[in-house]
Amino acid sequence: MTNTSLLLASSLLLIAYLFDMVGRRFRLPNVVLLIITGLVIRQVLDRIGLRLGYIDEIVPLLGTLGLILIVLEGALDLEVTPGRRRVIGLSALSAFLGIATCTAAFTLLFRYAIGLPFGVALVAAIPFAVISSAVAIPSAAGLAVAPREFVVYESSFSDVLGVLLFYAAVASNGKWSTFALDLFGGGALSVALALTASVAIYVLINKVEGHVRFVPLLAGLVCLYAVGKAMHLSPLIFVLVAGLVIGNPHLFHAVPALKRLHSPDYDQTVREFKGLVAELTFATKAFFFLLLGYWTDVGDLLHPHAWAIAVALVGFVFATRRGLLTLLRIDDAASLTWIAPRGLITVLLFLAANEDGRLEKFPFGALMLTVLGTGSLVALAHRERAERRNALVTAHDGRYASSLPRPDGNRAPAAGDKAPG
Repeated sequence: MTNTSLLLASSLLLIAYLFDMVGRRFRLPNVVLLIITGLVIRQVLDRIGLRLGYIDEIVPLLGTLGLILIVLEGALDLEVTPGRRRVIGLSALSAFLGIATCTAAFTLLFRYAIGLPFGVALVAAIPFAVISSAVAIPSAAGLAVAPREFVVYESSFSDVLGVLLFYAAVASNGKWSTFALDLFGGGALSVALALTASVAIYVLINKVEGHVRFVPLLAGLVCLYAVGKAMHLSPLIFVLVAGLVIGNPHLFHAVPALKRLHSPDYDQTVREFKGLVAELTFATKAFFFLLLGYWTDVGDLLHPHAWAIAVALVGFVFATRRGLLTLLRIDDAASLTWIAPRGLITVLLFLAANEDGRLEKFPFGALMLTVLGTGSLVALAHRERAERRNALVTAHDGRYASSLPRPDGNRAPAAGDKAPG
C-alpha cells in the first residue's frame, strides 16, 4: 500500500508538470486540465473498485496550504514604492467594487432562484464574488509589467477582502451591526497583528543561520494563519503583509535599529526562499485541483439547474468586470476583463459555508462549472491575445523586410504600394 501511494503521488506530480508545460505552450487552462484529470481518475478507480480515503479532510487542508503559499508567492514578487501608489489604490478599489457588485447580485440570485434564506444566500454569494489569486496570478504571466502587477495586487486584495467579508457574514447571523463590527474591527486588528508579526519575521530572516532556515519561517506563517482564523480575523492579511515585508526590506529602513539588522546576505536568502515557495506552491496546487476533480461527482456537473446557475454567475462576472475596469480607466482593460477566475478560494469558502449543511439546496455542480468556465475563458483570452500579438509581429517584420534594399539597389515593394504603370 505504501509503495502504491508513493507511485500514485509521484505520477500525479509528473502529470501536473506535463500539464504545466503543455498549458504554457498551447495556452491551455492548467487548472481545468488538472480538474478534468481528477474526474477521469475517479471514473477509472470506481470501475476497478478502488477509492481514495480521507478526501473530505485532505481537499480543504491542501486548499488552505495552497492559498497561503500562493498569496505569499505573489506578495514576494511585489515592489512597494511611492511610484506604485496608483496601481495599489486602483487594484484595491477594483477588488472591493467587484466583490460588492457580485455579492449583491449573487445574493439576490440565490435568494429567489434557489430559495435560500437571505443570510444564507449572502454567505453563499461571497465565495463566487472573489477572484482566485491561485489562478489569476499565473494567468498574468504573459502580460506587460503594469497589467501583471495590477492582477497580482487585485487578486490578493480580493482574497483578503473576501475572507474578511465571509467570516463577518458567518458570524453576524443576519445582524448588520454585528457584521459591520466584525468586518471593520477584525480588519483593523488583523492589520495591526500582521505588522507586529512582520517585524519578528524580518528579524528572524536576518538572524537565521544553519541549513534549516525556511521551514521554521513557513511553519510560523501557517501558525499565524491558523491563529487568525481561530480568532475570526482575516489571516490572509498576515501572509500578504509578511510577503510584502520580506520582499521589500526597505520598508523597515526608516527605523535605525531595524536597518542595522539588515544582513549582507539578505537578498540571496530571499531569492532562495522564493524558489522554495514556488516549488511548494506548484506541488500543493497540483494535488489540490487533481483531488478536487476526483472529489467531484460527474452527475452534479450534468444537472440542468447547476448549468443555469453557473451560466448566470459567469455571465454577470465578465459583463460587469469590463465596465468596472473601463470606469476606473485601467490600462489594457480588454485583456484584464477575462482575468477574473474563480478557483481555490471560491471552493474553500464554499466548503466552509456548507460545514453545517446550510447549503444542501445549492447545486454543487454550479460551483465546479463556475470554476471550470472562468478558468477556460482566461485561457481562451490568453490564446487570442497571443495570436493577435503574433499577427502584429508578423506584420511588422513584413514592413521591415519590404524596406530593405534589393541587390539591384531598389527597395522591395511594400504592402499598399501601387503597381508600376
